[in-house]
This record gives sequence, C-alpha cells and structure tokens, in this order.
Amino acid sequence: MSKQQRIVPCLWFDRDAEDAASFYTSLFPHARLNNVTRYGTEGQEITGRTPGSVMTVEFELAGYRFTALNGGPEFAFTPAVSFYVTCATPAEVDALWAPLIDGGQALMELDTYDWSPRYGWLRDRFGVTWQLTVGDAPQPVIPSLLFVGDQHGRAEEAMRLYTELFPGSTIDAVARYAAGEGDVEGYVKYGQFSLGGETFIAMDSGLDHAFTFTEAISFEVACTSQAQIDHLWEHLTAGGEEQPCGWLKDRFGVSWQIEPLVLQDYLQDPDPDRVARVMRAFLQMTKVDIPTLTRAYEGHSD
Repeated sequence: MSKQQRIVPCLWFDRDAEDAASFYTSLFPHARLNNVTRYGTEGQEITGRTPGSVMTVEFELAGYRFTALNGGPEFAFTPAVSFYVTCATPAEVDALWAPLIDGGQALMELDTYDWSPRYGWLRDRFGVTWQLTVGDAPQPVIPSLLFVGDQHGRAEEAMRLYTELFPGSTIDAVARYAAGEGDVEGYVKYGQFSLGGETFIAMDSGLDHAFTFTEAISFEVACTSQAQIDHLWEHLTAGGEEQPCGWLKDRFGVSWQIEPLVLQDYLQDPDPDRVARVMRAFLQMTKVDIPTLTRAYEGHSD
C-alpha cells in the first residue's frame, strides 16, 4: 500500500521517535524503517533541538506508512485516535498484544466480544493506542477517530466533509446506535470511509471520556500542486485553526499537515545550503507556498 498512500499518520513524540519506530517495526509483519531526517541549525531557536539529532523517522507496518516526529513534550497521545489492526487469527492478535501491552495499559481487555472472537484495545508504553482484532479489512492498519465530549455526535459530519474534499472517496459503512444501546439513537456506532482509497474509521461515544483529539497524532497529506494545498487548507481550516508550517486543526479538532510532495525532495537534497534555505523559508510559513519554497531551493531571493 505504501506506494499509493497519500495520507500518512504522524506520531508526535518528545524524544522517542527512533525507539518507537524500531519497536513497532520489530513486531509487525512486512515492516521496515525508511528515511530518517535530522535537525539542522536553521530554526534552532524555534525547535530547541540539537543539530544532528533525529527529527523524523519514516516507517511501515504491514506496508502502511507512518512518520514518527521528535517534536517536544507539548502534546500527549489520547485514545481519540487509535490504530485498528486486523489479524488473520486469534494467535496473531495474542502475539501482538503481549509486547504492545508490556509497560502499557488495557483500555478494553483482550477477550471475545460480539464483533470479534479476539479483540482488545490498549495503550502502549509510548502512549499510542491500538485496537487488535480478528477478521478481514481493506487494509491491515486503519486509523480510527473517536468523537467524544464536545465532538460527540459529529462523526458523520466529519466523514461527509472528508469524503467531499478528497477525490475518489466514499462512505462505505455506517452502523448507528439503536434505542437503548447506551448512546444517542442514530449517532455513529461504527463508520468506515475511504479517502482516495485509504480506509479510516469514525465512531461516536457519549461516555464520560477525559480526552479529545490532540496534535500528538496528525495526518500528513502530500499535495502535488499549490491548487490542492489551497483547496484543502481553505476547507479544513473553516471553523478550525491555522498553525505554523502547514499544520492545521479542523472544526472537529483533528490535526492535519498539508504539505507539498516536493518539500521532502528539497529537504533531502545533498546540498546543505539548499536545505538550509528551504527550511528557513518553510519555518516562516503558515499555509505552505510551493513557489516560495522553489525560489528558496534555487537560491532566488524574493
């Protein structure tokens, strides 16, 4: 799936990005570590990071791509975004559960449930939450969004917005709460949707959860044109919040990074002067502007 994956979950750590990526890739099938980027001297007063220290680690689990970022202690993972992992057998669930729960905490105990012969929900030692189950799924790892608190009841609204914004997207399944099921009748008990061929889950929960969405998990969207960036930025920031360096919070509190595909090429250039110019320009942006990055890359001043 990695070659076609346009939307990549980004996990924000303080300093554990490299350890977490290595741990996860040791557990999952068809897993591997990919590119590692390091902090430079540009923007050190903003990042507070030592030049040469690890900034991001790209990795894959069962062919599904992630980015791990060492960003600082500001944000904490919550169960508002978890990763739904579908295994072929109960034994495979058990084999993943044991190391993931080590140093972590069960949110729903590993057991037999109405929807699965083997299911459990846990928080691992780094704070990331995982739902493990047995069955068939369109992809082995699926981001799951839980709409709670002030966002309770907005799962369907979110699915409709997201599928309208990304070409080739569909709402594939919606199961609603019935009367007497412990939530508001008609709210989304389980929703599955596809954004350009990539599967996501959305659910409402009216329980008294002491958490919500945070920037600790964001979704990187690689855009091939400024028009794509402008379109997503306009609609995702409506009712939300613009943030530096292509980050934003949408109206539901979900975090996104809207960035050009070419940015990674620029930042991986072997010429350190080019990389420094691009990073200097990038750190001054809110919405990312490709022509400005290109001018910086080519050494043209505005």
